[in-house]
Amino acid sequence: MVVASLYEQLAALDKSHVWHPFTQMRDYNNADPLIIERGEGVKLYDVLGRAYYDGFSSVWLNVHGHNVPELNQAITDQLGRVAHSTLLGMANIPAIELAEKLVRIAPAGLTKVFYSDSGATGVEIALKMAYQYWHNRGVYAKKSFITMNQAYHGDTIGAVSVGAIPLYHDVFRPLLFPSHVVPYPYSYRHEGGAVGAKEETLSAIQTILETRSDEIAALIVEPIVQGASGIIVMPPGTLRDIASLCRKYGVLFIADEVATGFGRTGAMFACDLEGVSPDFMVVGKGLTGGYLPVAATLATDEVYNAFYADYEEQKSFFHGHSFTGNPLGCAVALASLKLLEDRKIVEGVRVKADFVAAKLAALADRSHVGEVRQQGLMIGIELVREKASRRSYDWADRIGVRASLRARELGMLTRPLGNVVVFIPPLASTVGELEEMTNILARAICEATEGS
Repeated sequence: MVVASLYEQLAALDKSHVWHPFTQMRDYNNADPLIIERGEGVKLYDVLGRAYYDGFSSVWLNVHGHNVPELNQAITDQLGRVAHSTLLGMANIPAIELAEKLVRIAPAGLTKVFYSDSGATGVEIALKMAYQYWHNRGVYAKKSFITMNQAYHGDTIGAVSVGAIPLYHDVFRPLLFPSHVVPYPYSYRHEGGAVGAKEETLSAIQTILETRSDEIAALIVEPIVQGASGIIVMPPGTLRDIASLCRKYGVLFIADEVATGFGRTGAMFACDLEGVSPDFMVVGKGLTGGYLPVAATLATDEVYNAFYADYEEQKSFFHGHSFTGNPLGCAVALASLKLLEDRKIVEGVRVKADFVAAKLAALADRSHVGEVRQQGLMIGIELVREKASRRSYDWADRIGVRASLRARELGMLTRPLGNVVVFIPPLASTVGELEEMTNILARAICEATEGS
């Protein structure tokens, strides 16, 4: 803990020099910044000594909590060997061992691992691989992609090109390649409910594939749960049917599991919930337990073999990052995966998800709660101005922001998605901790929307 005068110094420096992501800096600089000093378990502590539950897993990536001895030790042990060694034309032990482990736990058929440093770069790799796969096979017309309305796949140019959230992406459209956008099945906002939403999505995909599959390289989707759009949960069977359509029409299937992977949805990967094996799967966030920036793009032998050729053919995948396969990151990822197994974290998520669902059931009846959406420990609570008509709050109402700020005052951190309040706790949270967090969440929402 630091004294108030030092806090003031840090706050002044922060406002003078740090440009925060996804943040309107005028608003930020008009308030007192939250400055985190340390973490312990599922709580974070600011420099003034105040404690907060990490109710959104430090942007959806923390698995085991903060300052975990086993993860700390894995990094320390690897640091005593080598902090970094390039993967360009050579290898390192943790990267090899982690690749084997990922292949073992991934959906069937994903046998090759290409490392990067964030979900966005992992998606970028999948897009480029999909395009070059067809090019290497002599199929030059396949160079466009299908994506979902309100999709978010990261902030690099390729990832934004298959993004479809106007607020985030429209300003960059002149820089991007075009994609075919189909509806993500948003049951709450569809007049036909889950059945109608699912049918609309599948029909839109089939229509495009029937007429244009010869020019489409791949379809990319956030499986089961679309995150940044407001934690939208697919109706059962939708993912499986999307994968079947891709196979039928000869289009590659990319599953963006950056947010949904490593137990978050109640399965190791969201694809496992419906027995789907994609051609590419992108993972990140929880891969290292939330410790270090490592991501991976997994691909099939079929994809890999299109690049496997004589040197003179120039079919190599000319892509890489300076810290690709970083040994420190791979070492802590291995330790995190071991904890997932040893502590049966994924099995525990299913039990905890049922507890959270029961705790939040009463919240669904509140006058300004439109819907509580949940898959595993991914929860989105959509707030509405008028429940009967499902009329949304205006952007200027800042209702999600107000509810999240009230939660902070009560001792829990989260970050809204427009009018949707997000609750994505560390997977290791105990039932007692989840009870306290859900109590804070419910109180903050009620006070922000009802004034009581």
